[in-house]
This record gives sequence, structure tokens and C-alpha cells, in this order.
Amino acid sequence: MPGHDDETMMPLSEAQQLAMSHARALDPVQIPIDEALGCVTAADVLATEDVPPFANTAMDGYAVRSGDTDGAPVELDVVGVLAAGAAPTVGVGPGEAIQIMTGAPIPDGADGIAIVERTEPVEGAGPAAASGGVRRVRVLDEVPRGVHIRAPGSDITAGSVAVPAGAVLTPAYIGVLASVGAGAVTVHRKPRVGVMSTGDELVELAPDGSNQTLGPGQIRDSNRHALLATVRRDGFEAIDLGLVADTEEAVTARLQRALGECDAVLSTGGVSMGEFDYVKVVLSALAEAAGGEAAVHVLRVAIRPAKPLVIGWLPALGRAGGGEPRLLPVFGLPGNPVSCLVSYQAIALPVLRVLAGHPASPPPTMTAVAGEDFGRRPDGKTHLVRVQLSWRDDGRLEARSAGGQMSHQLAGMAAANALAILPDGDGLAAGATLEVLPIGPVG
Repeated sequence: MPGHDDETMMPLSEAQQLAMSHARALDPVQIPIDEALGCVTAADVLATEDVPPFANTAMDGYAVRSGDTDGAPVELDVVGVLAAGAAPTVGVGPGEAIQIMTGAPIPDGADGIAIVERTEPVEGAGPAAASGGVRRVRVLDEVPRGVHIRAPGSDITAGSVAVPAGAVLTPAYIGVLASVGAGAVTVHRKPRVGVMSTGDELVELAPDGSNQTLGPGQIRDSNRHALLATVRRDGFEAIDLGLVADTEEAVTARLQRALGECDAVLSTGGVSMGEFDYVKVVLSALAEAAGGEAAVHVLRVAIRPAKPLVIGWLPALGRAGGGEPRLLPVFGLPGNPVSCLVSYQAIALPVLRVLAGHPASPPPTMTAVAGEDFGRRPDGKTHLVRVQLSWRDDGRLEARSAGGQMSHQLAGMAAANALAILPDGDGLAAGATLEVLPIGPVG
């Protein structure tokens, strides 16, 4: 059971590297594009046709021959009306124009669009063209050749890469896929992340939503619900593995179930130094029984909060298919609510993102200005302080404490949208630059 003794703590960067050591993207699947938002493409998507597929107008107005507008204002005969979705039935001859709506194909003979705002109808010029007659229009400006005309393939050309492999499918990319006729797309599957809480002191919420009275020594299970919500927020599929009693048998049974149903497992509690902390014991036993590359690391990470942590890689159970079973990441997160969420954000989340097809990298950070003093004492740890980020008038981000900083004070975590990273030492004074890890939207 690899680990660190009581006097040794692993730096955060090393814990992050260790956690990602076996992380690989999940196998590709093909899904409808309307189900693919947030997924990562597993292959290039090639355009099979030009977008747009034909020359069309970008503006409402009149399709004209640009040379006929030299010396504008000029008057032209209107010989037709062309709406989007309709095919031209007549062309534009010398001295003629066709009224045209945005998106309609460019008729033969036309090479520019006179926008409707810079035209005037000529009174008394006969019945409307839509009724089969001829009318006239006054074009107020010279129309340059090609103006307001969208050329075929001016967005995407046939045979080019419409969406590259490794792209996160945003709403705009979904639109691109639809525009090239790709109704399905090959992506890395979103990981199924199992979440379980351990502890005989924990009480489940009432199914009817009522506030049940707690017994002596009991607390409500907030960790599991917070983690399930966080997993969903981050775009993964959350699987509720429920509460688990503090016995070796119960923990073993639930973890074995998770290894058969999930792509990753988050367990909270049972990883510290207590007599009933069975998660690290069970995980180590499962790794030893599996052999091969399976491994469990019981760590003391040099961060505050969230020092105790278990990182494991265990083979999937009961999955069909040949070859070596894929290794699943299993995280034994601390039981304190803030420690649980902080360790997820700093260490577990980057691994889950790799499973979903993102590059292997630590969580992205930003720089901010300390809006107040952030004092601390040297203790060999990096402190992850819950802060509120906001924009200053000078365009820089400012960080201020979000409230209580103890590991059980979940209200302060709820008010935070970032973690300020304070290196070991005496802290930072107001006005200093500090590094922050965003965990929510910045207002």
C-alpha cells in the first residue's frame, strides 16, 4: 500500500500528476448532435458540401448588375420578387433588378445587392412585379461588384474539417454540425461517476423532503448531494451509490458494485486515521487482489483543507470484452464537507476531464489582486482559501474572503467562486497578486 508516513506530505502538483497517471479518454461513441452538448469530439468531422451551398444574399434589397448603378442614383425596372427558399425563374438583364430577401439565391446576371434601405420605389411606374407587371426602383448608391453576396463555401468548403477532433461541442459547434448535415457525431463518452458517502453518523434526507429530527451524534449527509450536483455541473453522468455503513463488508460490497457500474468513483469519508476508516483499507485490499497495474495510494497532501486523500486505480469488474480490463480512478475524499469539495476540484476533476476526452492538465488558474490581507502561518502546506472574485474598475480580478475558512464551514464554500492559492509562508497583503482557481462564474 504505497503512501507517505506521518512526517511526509505530498505537494499538490505531485498529487495531481499521480492522479492522472493512468487517465485515458473513454472509448468513442456516436450520438445524435442534440445530445452532444459539452462532449469532446473523438475524430475530425469533414464537410461533405459547401456551406453555404449556393451564392445567396446577405441582405434584403434588390439584385442588380453593379455596372447599371454607376453614377447613382439610377432607376431600374423590377422584373421579379425572390424569397428565401425559392429558385430564380428569371435573370437580371441590363437596366433590371429583382427584389430579393435575405438568404435567397442570387439570380443569373446579378453581381451585387442594393440594400433596401438605400432604395426608393418610383411612383406611378406600374403594378407590382409580384402581380406579373413591371415597376421601377431608384437605387441611391453605386453598388460595388460582389457586395452583400455570400459566396458558396464562404463559411465551410466541401472536404475541409468542419469540427476538429478534440473540440468541446459548444452550441455554435452543434450548429456547424447541423449546417454540414451531420446529424450524429463521434465523441468520447461522458464518464459515469459514482458517488458514495461512508459513516454511521450520516442520515439520509427524507424522500418527501421533510426535515427529520436528528438523533444523538447524527448529521445529515451533505457531501454526497454536493458532489452529485458538482459532477452534473461539470458535464458528467452522476450515479448515486448512496450511504455506506462503517463496516469493511459494506464498504467492500459497495465499491465492487461501483467498479461494475461506473467509470470513476468518488467516496467521501473513511480515509483518515480513525479506527473505522475502512475505505483506504478496502481499496488497498482490492488493489492487492487485482494485481497488475492496480494501485492505491494513501496520501497526506500538502494542502489545507483536504490533507488526507486516497487515489486508486482499480480494474473494472464484470465488463464484457477481451484484453486487459480498463483501470478506473477511485478517489477516497475527506469527510469534512469543504475538504471534500476542494479535493474534488483540485485533484479529481482533472482526471474526470481526461476520461471525457480533454487534455491531461492541472486545473486552469487565473491571476487576481488581493482585496484584503490574506494572512497565514508557515506549515508546509499550500492553503486553498475560499474567495469571491469580482471585476475591478481597472479590468483586473479582485479576490476577497468568501467567509468561514474551516473545513466544516460549507456556507463559506457556497459563497465562493474561486480558490485562492496561498503558498507556504506568511500570506499576502492587500494589493498583492495571487493565483486563483475558478470554481464558479465570476460576476
